[in-house]
Amino acid sequence: MTRSIRPDAVLVQAVIAGALSFAHLHDLAAAAGQDGWKAWAYPVSVDLLLVAAWRRLRILRAQGEPACAAWTWFAVALAASLGANVATAGLLDLSDVPDWLRILVAGWPALAFLGGTLLVHSPTSEATGAIDPAPLHVVEPVTAPAEPDPAPEPEAVEAAELVPALPASPPPADVPPALVDHARKVAEAHRSATGTPIDAATLRDRLGLPGPMADQLAVHLA
Repeated sequence: MTRSIRPDAVLVQAVIAGALSFAHLHDLAAAAGQDGWKAWAYPVSVDLLLVAAWRRLRILRAQGEPACAAWTWFAVALAASLGANVATAGLLDLSDVPDWLRILVAGWPALAFLGGTLLVHSPTSEATGAIDPAPLHVVEPVTAPAEPDPAPEPEAVEAAELVPALPASPPPADVPPALVDHARKVAEAHRSATGTPIDAATLRDRLGLPGPMADQLAVHLA
């Protein structure tokens, strides 16, 4: 099946504008002393820099990165193209080109090479192929829950409740025998007077001893 070819008005307009701009740049370069193939290379250089700057500008804007450098080189190439169009519109005598214009035309290759190099080697995410790494999921170690202590059997609980707690055995005391005899006499006198055994506090007051010593004597007299 044959498809019908319909002319696109935008494409036709772009081709016409490009051809006119190309011719104006060629004429200006030839008038500035660039003859032969060099005069044809100037419009190619300007148009390529314009397209490269626009393409880099779109990439940077899509990635959300600053595009000041791309805007600068786009403006430089646009100024060169627009300047050639205006200069060849009869405002400039192409048979007697001023020296400053000859200097600009002669210096354009170095300027275009610098701009193209900077645009090509601009660090972008697309150029470096940087890919955001997927976040790593940290796997936390799983610890088994602690098993509860087994409940005591009812028989063991009942047996433990029936057994009375044994009193703690007193620590061994190093008390002089003479002091023990004297304390025993004091205790017997207290029992005879009050009818009750002497306690550690009363023994301490009667003998004037420190608390721990009186407690040890009370254990010997019990």
